Amino acid sequence: MRIRRRAEAALRAAMKGMGVNRNGKNLIAGLLVAVCATACSSGPEPQSPYVNAAEVCDEVFAGGLEKTVESVTGATSFERRAGGGVEQLIEKIKKGYASDRSWSPREELCEMAAKGGRSTEDTTLSFHIYAPQDVNYPGNPEGAKRFSLGKEAVANVRSAGIYFECVSPRLDGSKNRPARIYGGLSKAHDRGDAPENLMDNLRVVHVASLAVAEKLECEDNAGLPAELDQDLRQLPPVGRESE
Repeated sequence: MRIRRRAEAALRAAMKGMGVNRNGKNLIAGLLVAVCATACSSGPEPQSPYVNAAEVCDEVFAGGLEKTVESVTGATSFERRAGGGVEQLIEKIKKGYASDRSWSPREELCEMAAKGGRSTEDTTLSFHIYAPQDVNYPGNPEGAKRFSLGKEAVANVRSAGIYFECVSPRLDGSKNRPARIYGGLSKAHDRGDAPENLMDNLRVVHVASLAVAEKLECEDNAGLPAELDQDLRQLPPVGRESE
């Protein structure tokens, strides 16, 4: 449409400047139609190679979490990455569950590649089937805090993860053997170990996990709340008696 408008403006200016007669005007009008037809058939303008926080990761963060994503990643613009998004990830989770192994390889939902950033520092969201012993694991990363969310949630300055179980009609046998699913955020931008920063890391992985649970049709959204409470209950370190 922009090309068409420019072509029309240019031809009208030419008509006015040349002072053409009626026949000449008819000829130029015909040229205008031909030029506009060519311009209009040239297709849409190419997409930008970059997207904002609302569009990244199959648009799972659109609708209110964009500023949190920018804080967690340290970026406001991200490389446009082709991929199957949530639905492709679901197929991989289903395959991992059907294997009957106690765990499955990590599968990425997305890399939030910051514009101008290094690929080794891309903030990443990934999911996999976890083994039973992974919950209440005493070897969590240094500085990690545990929270009451799903079966368990953990977060530190550069990562966060949620362990949850899913019963779904899309997972044959899950009524008797719920799928154990882990959603993890890695390589978050280090903003310090203030509680609100850990909660933001956890909030990002929570929204992605909720999107996976909804798409997978988990009963009761796998026990994940629609919104993450800022005052989410913290659990004591593994091995320490509850106060």
